[in-house]
This record gives sequence, C-alpha cells and structure tokens, in this order.
Amino acid sequence: MGKFTEYKLPLKSLTPGTHTFEYRLTKQFFSNMESADIHDADLTVNLTVVHKADIYSLDFHIAGTVTLICDRCLDDLVMPVETDYHISVKYGDTYCDDSDDMIEIPESDNYLNVAYMIYDTVALTIPMKHVHPLGKCNRQMSAMLKKHRAHRPDDEDAELEDTLIDEMDSMDTGSTEATPTDPRWDALKGIAGDSNQE
Repeated sequence: MGKFTEYKLPLKSLTPGTHTFEYRLTKQFFSNMESADIHDADLTVNLTVVHKADIYSLDFHIAGTVTLICDRCLDDLVMPVETDYHISVKYGDTYCDDSDDMIEIPESDNYLNVAYMIYDTVALTIPMKHVHPLGKCNRQMSAMLKKHRAHRPDDEDAELEDTLIDEMDSMDTGSTEATPTDPRWDALKGIAGDSNQE
C-alpha cells in the first residue's frame, strides 16, 4: 500500500449526486510529504464531491492545528488552521491544469489522488515567518539571542527589536511603571499637532 493510497478518490465509480469523504492528517502525512516546516499536525479534512453531468466539484474544508518551529526561539509553535479550497475536475484527453479552478484528467484515470491538493492547501495557510506572538517566545532563548546578536551601528531595526523584547519582558513580570515613549513617534506627533493648528 502506497503512502497516499487512502487519498485516492474513486471518481469513475461515483454516482451523480453529493458524496462526502473525511481524512485525518497527522505528523505521518507531513513526514511522507517531506515537509520541512510542519513537525506535527492534528487536522480534519472534510471533502464534499458533487458529481453533476461531466463535472466533479470538490470542496475541501480543513480545520485543526499544525506544529511549527518558532524562527526566533526554536520552541514548538502550535498554529490553528481553518481553510477552504474548491476545484472542479472533468475528464478529457490529457492532464491539464491551466485553469485555477478546473483541472482535466485523462479518461484512463479511474482515481484522482487528492493528497497533494490537501498538502498545498495547508501549506498556503502557513506564514513565511513562524514566530510566537509578542511576549510568548522562550525568554531564555530570547535573552541569549539578544546577548549574542551582532549589531551594526546603523541597525535601527535590531535596536527596536531589542527594545520591544525588553518591554514585553517587563510587561510579563507585571511591572506597572510607565513605559517610555519612542522619541521618533513624539516628533511625529509634534508635526501632526502643528499642522492641526494651522
């Protein structure tokens, strides 16, 4: 039995009407796909196939969570996933996927393997940068990163990031001290105030 045999949809044997299929995606599915980003998963895929005339309308609904690795602190990052995907399929002479919403498969194919459609749909929900929300990264790793990061004198982004990390850490410890404002914003507020007076 192949890695993705259970995702083979028996199109030719489907009677006209509506058919539903359910798949469960775990770590093994993404391991078989050789995914570098997704380290674990608990996803449910509900697939509704409507066979009408010569067209098969496939509607995927995918919901659950995937586990990624945080780019900043390297801890697990559990990300919720809820997404939909629609595609129509029809039989033709050869395989053709020129259209975004219709694919054509050869008459000789009795099955359509939907594993890669499912994988691509999940992969497209994952942001390019995998980071915890502000203040949720591993504090020890964040402190170590800050300590060992090499700063260029003109690297304002790194300075701003360090300031934000410090502020997040102070918020987490319940500090009630007033947070100093960024002088750049104060200058912009002054400009906005001057223009309002005119």
